[in-house]
Amino acid sequence: MPSPDPRTADTVVLLHGIGLGAWAMARLARSLRATGYRTINFTYPSRSLPFEQLAAEWLPAQLRSRGVATAPRVHFVTHSMGGIVVRAWLREEQRKNGGHPPAGLGRVVMLAPPNQGSAVADRLRRFPPFRWFTGVNGARLGTGTDSVPCALGPWPAEIDLGVIAGNRTLNPLFAAWLGGASDGKVSVASTRLAGMRDHLVLPHSHTWLQWRADTARAVGRFLQHGRFGSSAPPPPATPS
Repeated sequence: MPSPDPRTADTVVLLHGIGLGAWAMARLARSLRATGYRTINFTYPSRSLPFEQLAAEWLPAQLRSRGVATAPRVHFVTHSMGGIVVRAWLREEQRKNGGHPPAGLGRVVMLAPPNQGSAVADRLRRFPPFRWFTGVNGARLGTGTDSVPCALGPWPAEIDLGVIAGNRTLNPLFAAWLGGASDGKVSVASTRLAGMRDHLVLPHSHTWLQWRADTARAVGRFLQHGRFGSSAPPPPATPS
């Protein structure tokens, strides 16, 4: 299948979770390409560069190098920490643009984002294997005073955001720490973010959520319609 023309096709930028790589979003990228999107599936230094540098320097430089500014519309699809990187990037862009989001920014879908932080990061922040695997950012995904996601504020209402959470866990201990429904790493409640347009819960774990076919279908629906339902929302009622 030929690659979509970047001058006419919407672009989707994919960002994986902490300690992973572009391979983790490969199935979603293939699904989106098959429906006509141009996809850019980054591997980013999630363990070695702090959030602030990823948001203010690394991601903008990569978007420029891939010619994203020339795309008619740019969407983001993220998993876990990738959603927090996009939130930090968007706040930085708004700061530079007088409070306005970047021109051409379309819709955003976050899979299992720790938007309110994760109790697992709180519990493991001093555990050496966790610190090694998650690098400079893992402990900052918790719920304490140094939590990056908790400090980023609400989502801007003018940008459609859809959040997909999982409610299956592969680790009973982590599930006990989180309390309530969770994907084993992030609670369903903590994926929610003020300003989001829609929220969907699927029966998958944190590790496998981005690989599942129903997740890919839901992502496609939101990018097309701005909601996770199977059709576009009805038009507003006409005042009588």
